[in-house]
Amino acid sequence: MPKITRNNWIILSAILFFSAVSLACGIPARWLTNTQPAPVTEAIQAIPTAGSSRVELVTDEDQVLVDMYSHLNPSVVNITVYLNQDGVIDSFAQGSGFVYDDQGYILTNAHVVHGTDGVEVTFSDGLIREATVVGEDLHSDLAVIKVELPQGTQSIPLGVMDELAVGQTVVAIGNPFGLEGTLTRGIISALGRTIPALTIFSIPQAIQTDAAINPGNSGGPLLNLNGEVIGVNAQIETTGTTESNQGVGFAIPVSIIQRVVPTLIETGHYEWPYLGVSGYTVNPALVKAMSLPVEQGAYVSSLSDSGPAQVGGLQETTEIVSQDGRQIEVGGDVITAIDGQPVKTFDDMLVYLTLQTSPGQEVTLTILRNGQYQDVTLQLGTRPTE
Repeated sequence: MPKITRNNWIILSAILFFSAVSLACGIPARWLTNTQPAPVTEAIQAIPTAGSSRVELVTDEDQVLVDMYSHLNPSVVNITVYLNQDGVIDSFAQGSGFVYDDQGYILTNAHVVHGTDGVEVTFSDGLIREATVVGEDLHSDLAVIKVELPQGTQSIPLGVMDELAVGQTVVAIGNPFGLEGTLTRGIISALGRTIPALTIFSIPQAIQTDAAINPGNSGGPLLNLNGEVIGVNAQIETTGTTESNQGVGFAIPVSIIQRVVPTLIETGHYEWPYLGVSGYTVNPALVKAMSLPVEQGAYVSSLSDSGPAQVGGLQETTEIVSQDGRQIEVGGDVITAIDGQPVKTFDDMLVYLTLQTSPGQEVTLTILRNGQYQDVTLQLGTRPTE
């Protein structure tokens, strides 16, 4: 879990209801008016405002967003969860979700529905129906619920992770502060973030965006301009003095959605591969303290007792030395590759394990120990559920 400094908090963007509301925690060509927006100076249309002779200037980009909202908002839902408190069932939390397929499966965040005693789904036309929780995964903060869909309700397709780029325009649709059917627009401000999960583990490849995401947006879709889901909105980072959006929000990436959700639908849970290693990315102080012949890699700081890495013979920190006034861990292995794939940062290893491996699978780690490279083959375990 990344260290949060300057009193910044990571906030799960769901709304809780007690006696009052408080905080808890492009488009397919078939429905675009213009799939390739021209420069704004060439793309301005004059449209009279209803009931007025006044002329509004609307760009093609505006029309893309208007069309997107019209087409996709019926597939985004408001989720209200209920808890039994002292024998009384009452509304407790609120979030967002979206239609995953035509069978009635709806994708949302695990932190929206975890521990609930009842779930209701409100559609864009005001129709409310009961839903059931099909499965949840606290490690990825994803959950699937199921509801009877109104006739004609369509699912939203998934995008492709490899096609995303920093600076790309994105749109979030959800229910911030309980305000149903809200669209906000922004860009992808960073890719490859690692954010906290609901467990001691972390979620890699998260998408950072400046599209406004606020409490109640949790579980709603982050969309590209093709109208495809590229992430599930989950967290915001705040200053600690306010729980509202400060321009930095995070979404669970589509790469993890594609891996986890089908299994949640089939079995109700997802098993993650487990190496049993804690550490960090190699830095200049470590290179100097250990006289490393490399400047990049994943340093093994500690090993879980009886975990796959410990059983497989990896070595953790053996001592702490003082260097230039700093305390530096030394003696642990440095992982430079996994199954032949270069490991330049600790996150590189986490991403590979998350997207390319399964429990019980053998992996080969290339490590640097005492100035010598060697390969260590071990069998991955299953992450603890706690």
